[in-house]
Amino acid sequence: MINSQKSKIIVILGPTSSGKSSVAIKLARKFNGEVISADSRQVYRGMDIGTGKVTSTEQALARHHMLDIVNPKTNFSAAQFKKKTEKIIQDILKRGKLPIICGGTGFWIKALVDDVVYPEVKPDWKLREKLGKKSIGDLFAMLEKLDPVRAKNIDAKNPVRLIRAIEICKVLGKVPTITDRGRTLSTQKVRPRAFLQIGINLPKEKLHENIEKRLRQRFAQGMIEEVEKLHRKQKISWKKMESFGLGYLWIAKFLQKQLPKEELFEKVYLAEKDYAKRQMTWFRKDERIVWLEKYQEIEKEVKRFTFVIPAEAGIQAPQVRKKDKTN
Repeated sequence: MINSQKSKIIVILGPTSSGKSSVAIKLARKFNGEVISADSRQVYRGMDIGTGKVTSTEQALARHHMLDIVNPKTNFSAAQFKKKTEKIIQDILKRGKLPIICGGTGFWIKALVDDVVYPEVKPDWKLREKLGKKSIGDLFAMLEKLDPVRAKNIDAKNPVRLIRAIEICKVLGKVPTITDRGRTLSTQKVRPRAFLQIGINLPKEKLHENIEKRLRQRFAQGMIEEVEKLHRKQKISWKKMESFGLGYLWIAKFLQKQLPKEELFEKVYLAEKDYAKRQMTWFRKDERIVWLEKYQEIEKEVKRFTFVIPAEAGIQAPQVRKKDKTN
């Protein structure tokens, strides 16, 4: 059981193919923890190979949450993720275990760490249907006109987020600035939870090598067949499939005969590399993240963070060291 005045939560984050899942599982086994996925695609049922979802064998090593919880036909927002995940965290802590958030969706992770409050704007399905017919470029241009500030920090290649931002602008005039439960910094109360965010810091060459290796494994495991099955059996439209981006986008185009097979792998590989770059751009903005590469270093950092010496012992508990200086 974690002995602390604050409930402590570990976050393992980083770009795609950096090895986050294996690190999270090892930590869960070492520190009596449970893993909560923070991946915006892994929440969907049937999207397994293309998202790099942990296997049933890996899940047997440590309990996992927030996998396979919704149908790919639906939209699952950061607000929904936060609401469900907070309940899971509370339950894990109540049972005396360590919550370990693991994923690469920075927007979702920020929602938890910074207790983000999202505007309560209901979905406008007619507007969404209309906007869904527009190109990503047109959607971004629309948002840039409506709210230039939000346009500067949004994932400009994610049509789901662009449409949601436009939807909010249509109702509120702009996307509200993120706050902590609506309080100003001067009036914020001390939060009952403490987060340690650890980023997997791989050299760029190693990361690109991992991306290529994992992609070849996914194609061999049936990544193309998975997309075909989602379309044929689960009736996921090609438009919806393409909205998931990365491999789902390019495989959908290939299956619609819009892309030659000999170009498919390279398209997906380049998309994954670009996604990793965008993930790192997002994460590097948060100076609280401790960037480490080797598992032994990560385990040591977690031990320092979770270990608390009783005050009556007259010894000061070790402090989490400052973030590594990385480029």
